[in-house]
Amino acid sequence: MEYFCYHRDRLGSLALREELQEEHWSYMDRYANELIARGPTFADDGETPTGSVHIVDLRAASDARAFAFDEPTYQAGAYRDVLLRRWRNVLGRTMWDAPGGRGRGGGSRYLVLGLGQGPAADLAPPPGQDELIAYGPLLSDDGGTWLGTAVLLGAPDPEAARAVLTADRYADIEVHHWEPGGRR
Repeated sequence: MEYFCYHRDRLGSLALREELQEEHWSYMDRYANELIARGPTFADDGETPTGSVHIVDLRAASDARAFAFDEPTYQAGAYRDVLLRRWRNVLGRTMWDAPGGRGRGGGSRYLVLGLGQGPAADLAPPPGQDELIAYGPLLSDDGGTWLGTAVLLGAPDPEAARAVLTADRYADIEVHHWEPGGRR
């Protein structure tokens, strides 16, 4: 089962995150074969970390909770909250296999997080989106209810990134600068 995990930074936690960076990476290295995508998000300045995205394929919800809440930076108090949801990998690949994935030069990359409202929307990616890195619906724990959509993509600006989702179908759409992460 695939899970979307977004740890949001606590204000003023940058020094703690930097101190624990190697511990964080070592922890994530244990999940190298299960990771679909990973990487930090940043404020509008593109430099100040605001969170950490991990999309992971694990056996059970209990494994996903352990993955999210045993993470060393979370345990040390660097994050203010964690969004953990079932997710479906519509593209069927990892970020390392995506044309817009890790190591590609030029352009900006974004996390677009649409928090659902009403009937399911955007279950399939829009046509002509060659810059998609990861795309899929956020789902309830049992996988039966649509709760939103999470997308990693390359785009010229935040507005273009936001446009990948149908605006009036979401209670809120967040757009965060994102970079592929890890040592892979």
